[in-house]
Amino acid sequence: MSFVDYFSDIPSSHRFLLLAGGLTIFYFIENALPLFPSKETKWKNIGVNITFTLTTIVVNFAMAFILVGASTWVEFQEFGLLQWINLPLVAMAIIGVLLLDLMAAWLPHWVEHKVKWMWQFHLIHHTDQEVNTTTANRHHPGESVIRFVFTTIAVLIIGAPIWLVFLYQSLSVVLTQFNHSNVKINPQVDKVISYVFCTPNMHRIHHHYRQPYSDTNYGNIFSFWDRLFGTYILVDNAKLVYGVDTHMEVNDTTSLAKLLKMPFMKYRPPIVYKEEEKL
Repeated sequence: MSFVDYFSDIPSSHRFLLLAGGLTIFYFIENALPLFPSKETKWKNIGVNITFTLTTIVVNFAMAFILVGASTWVEFQEFGLLQWINLPLVAMAIIGVLLLDLMAAWLPHWVEHKVKWMWQFHLIHHTDQEVNTTTANRHHPGESVIRFVFTTIAVLIIGAPIWLVFLYQSLSVVLTQFNHSNVKINPQVDKVISYVFCTPNMHRIHHHYRQPYSDTNYGNIFSFWDRLFGTYILVDNAKLVYGVDTHMEVNDTTSLAKLLKMPFMKYRPPIVYKEEEKL
């Protein structure tokens, strides 16, 4: 069976195994080689993150027929970039994953930081004050819908067949868990990997509690989008403080009920810091 056949009809159990297996593997690695020690709120925090992981699964499952329909339509109508050009299968897979990572992950992530009402949903992801592999799926159900819309539009523009969509999503799940993990990696090893892929040392800067650091390193799978669009930065990870400066109350950021209501509360503008306060 070719990888096209496999990903065209990948069993739900295999997709779940990627999610659960990745979380388990990276959890044990980050506990063996942690960058930051655990806090007292660790298990409460993980419980919140796992709950949001389940809501993300529910939202995506409930709307999956739209994504499958869009992908089927572009193939049948021969619509979209990949349908208009004749590429070898491997080239199609590589270029397709690259474009999906840009349009279905990097772009919506960047937009969510620029559009206030979208940020209100996305900030739940940033309120995590103990970033680890479970943070990867800490998304408000409203943000899951926003991301789904961007993904569907990307599929239509790119002309992505369903096997390519599932291949991209499988890679995205594993790489997102990896780059959110609280694992201490040798800087030189991390540097080599980060020329292509988003690494923990690169992405965790995005989770620093203040701007401009939280508005950098938006990457999901590939790192070069940030380098290309001028949003790449590298600082000493040991100096990072996780969270969002406007929402640092632990009782709020570890309460599922308060996090679910947060997007509908009054917008809090970011705090402006002096130049000498930067990392």
